Amino acid sequence: MNAALAQIREIHLAPAHHRTLLDHARRKLCGGHLRGETAEAKAFGLLAGRIDGERAETSAVLPLARNLRHEPPYREQIDALVHALAVPSQTPLERRGWLADPRELIAAQEACDRAGTVIFGSYHMHRVGWPADPRRETCTALDEALARDRGLWMLVLSMVDPDRPVLRAFFEGDNDREAPVVLASAAEQSGRARSSGATSSCGVER
Repeated sequence: MNAALAQIREIHLAPAHHRTLLDHARRKLCGGHLRGETAEAKAFGLLAGRIDGERAETSAVLPLARNLRHEPPYREQIDALVHALAVPSQTPLERRGWLADPRELIAAQEACDRAGTVIFGSYHMHRVGWPADPRRETCTALDEALARDRGLWMLVLSMVDPDRPVLRAFFEGDNDREAPVVLASAAEQSGRARSSGATSSCGVER
């Protein structure tokens, strides 16, 4: 565990990285699956960057392609956790949850080692509003259980309204340990690519 990650108080996200994250989520909502991706309306990924005191600055957003949650022996383990902690929703319990392919994690770590950066967090989207939590922009009990003792930040992207996404960050999935996500200014990101325009949403069943 990198102790410096627990001291982060702000997460600065470059505009281009913000767009990568949103484009990933919107593409998955619209059913635009790439070759090799698990064909689900779910978007999970990693955040890499540099830590400067109490601030994390993104250097890359790394979407994950494969969900091993449905494959034995992981399926039985995730099923038990989901049935114990998940709130019933439109998505059946047996389709809830994500387990990353270790090969993708290793590749991401090796890329960070070469770049001199660190993986400081993960992200995933919530797309279905609940009566008690209509915006779905915080961590669930299942999220917290999966993130506990990982030493990483969990970013939740609410796509309940795809045209008004909300992105929030919580250390180890603990809603009481939030850091603001700051969209870095052009000055802060000088020399880096800047995103422009907006990606439209599509009609999806939620």
